[in-house]
Amino acid sequence: MRALLSFDDALPSRPSRVVVAGTSGSGKTTLSARIGRVLGVEHVEIDALFHGPGWTPRPTFLADVEEFTTRPGWVTEWQYSSARDLLADRCDLMVWLDPPHTTAMRQVTARTLRRRARREVLWNGNVEPPLRAFVTDRDHVVRWAWRTRHATAERLARLRVLRPALPVVRLRSRAEADRWLSGPLTRTGDAGT
Repeated sequence: MRALLSFDDALPSRPSRVVVAGTSGSGKTTLSARIGRVLGVEHVEIDALFHGPGWTPRPTFLADVEEFTTRPGWVTEWQYSSARDLLADRCDLMVWLDPPHTTAMRQVTARTLRRRARREVLWNGNVEPPLRAFVTDRDHVVRWAWRTRHATAERLARLRVLRPALPVVRLRSRAEADRWLSGPLTRTGDAGT
């Protein structure tokens, strides 16, 4: 099994299909968009494919994931149990954004409060629910982030058994992500030189 790569390890080749894993609030979407810009490939925000009006799952979600993952280049987030296996099977690089739990919780809380206060319109007209939902909804994003904070590591351990040759880069902070984006990711294709 290939060892986890760090922010300064060379990649074996230039990736074109990248999946970013991490807990809610870790910064997956932001990092995915940045990777897309660096590689010159489309960033497909998977939340936009999943959430329909009223936070209902879109019936075309899996068909949409199937379609975009056949393209030659893309980057997206590793979310939704119904799509994870397909994404993992079709990617050529997995990036694990793994900041300390306190950082992820601070980020998901701040993001949720900001979106609610500004009434930001998210995917397909959705807005964050009232703040009382934090107490009343077991699956409120902040509670979900806390409850599932160890799930990504467990999923990646299973994936590494199933796809031992898949490169997995583990980034533990924004600084590591910045160094990786301007270092090994931009030097791919000439690794070892």
